[in-house]
Amino acid sequence: MTNNWMHDIDSKWSLFLDRDGVINKRVFGDYVKKIDDFSFLPKVLDAFEIFAKLFSRIIIVTNQQGVGKGLMSMDDVDKIHVFMQHEIEKHSGRIDRILVCPQLSSDPDNFRKPKPTMAYMAKEKFPEIDLSKSIMVGDTESDLDFGFNAGMKTVLIGNEKTETKPDGHFRSLYDFAIIFNQAYTKK
Repeated sequence: MTNNWMHDIDSKWSLFLDRDGVINKRVFGDYVKKIDDFSFLPKVLDAFEIFAKLFSRIIIVTNQQGVGKGLMSMDDVDKIHVFMQHEIEKHSGRIDRILVCPQLSSDPDNFRKPKPTMAYMAKEKFPEIDLSKSIMVGDTESDLDFGFNAGMKTVLIGNEKTETKPDGHFRSLYDFAIIFNQAYTKK
C-alpha cells in the first residue's frame, strides 16, 4: 500500500479522528468512564501539534455506548473531553469539535459510526468542510466504514484486521503524523 495520495492534500483538508484506541488507550471490555481512566497513547500530543499546522479542521467522532448503558453520564464524557482538549492545547495542538454518539447500537434511531451522521453534523457546524477532502483516522472496521460512507480517505491505526481496505495503515497516530507531514512538506 502506497501513501502517494497524501501528496494531493493541502491546508483545506479536514481531519476526523476516533478517540479510544487512536488518541487514548482503549479499555478492553469496559469504557473510559472518568478522567483517571483516560491515558494518552505515546506521542499523541506531538501528533496533534503537527496536525494543527496542516489541517483546516480537526474533528473527533466517537461512539460512547457506555452512556446509553448507564455506565457513565454525558457529563462524565464531557469532563474527559475538557481534560483531553486542554492537554492537547497545552502541547500546541487543537481540536475544533468533538462529536459524541451516546446511543446504544440497538437503538433503531442511533447515529453511531459507521453511519456518516457525525460527519454531516461537523459539516453543518463548519460548512467549509469538504468530506471528499477529509481523512478519517480510526482503529476499527466501524471507523473505516464511517469514513468510506462519508466519502473520505481512511487511515487505520494499529493491528486490527479489517474487511474494509484503508487508504493508509500505520502503527500509531504519531507514525501517521510524521509520514503525513513528510509527504505534505515535500510538495
